[in-house]
Amino acid sequence: MTTGPERSVVITGGPGSGKSTLIEHLGALGFASSPEVGRAVIRDQTAIGGRALPWRDPDLFAEVMLSWEIRAHGLAAALGATVLFDRGVVDVAGYLRVAGRPVPEHVHAAARRFRYHRTVFIAPPWPEIYRTDTERRQSPDEAERTHAAMVDAYTEYGYDLVELPRAPVAERARFMSAQLAG
Repeated sequence: MTTGPERSVVITGGPGSGKSTLIEHLGALGFASSPEVGRAVIRDQTAIGGRALPWRDPDLFAEVMLSWEIRAHGLAAALGATVLFDRGVVDVAGYLRVAGRPVPEHVHAAARRFRYHRTVFIAPPWPEIYRTDTERRQSPDEAERTHAAMVDAYTEYGYDLVELPRAPVAERARFMSAQLAG
């Protein structure tokens, strides 16, 4: 891989499709990663009684996520190594669409400016592994709508999507590594 956006690789998809597990596995193999910011925002906002929660103020939640994603993008660029992103700036636009909210022009501008590797890996809905928890409250139907919104958003911003197989994490990791090497 080259320098710049080509070293920033996004894994996206709906909630509960195995993205974070895959990134943790690849991290154990030596890949640098940027964790999912949505979960971090939810944890932090819950801890302080904040409003930036998807079920409380979806627009504010999106703004905070956007800020965190832009910061993560800059930190990754400074590393000079390949970094795997558990979602990216474009996911904010997808989230807003799923939430039935308009996508502000500054979110579009951020998605055009803060670029990633042209190939984006997308984890398909996987009902057999889907679980809710304190931070993931979406229904399986919403997870499928989120997947569709991410397909639309990343395509709109000019990325090539590669669907990850519904397979054990080690097999998914081999698949992804082969795609990046080729």
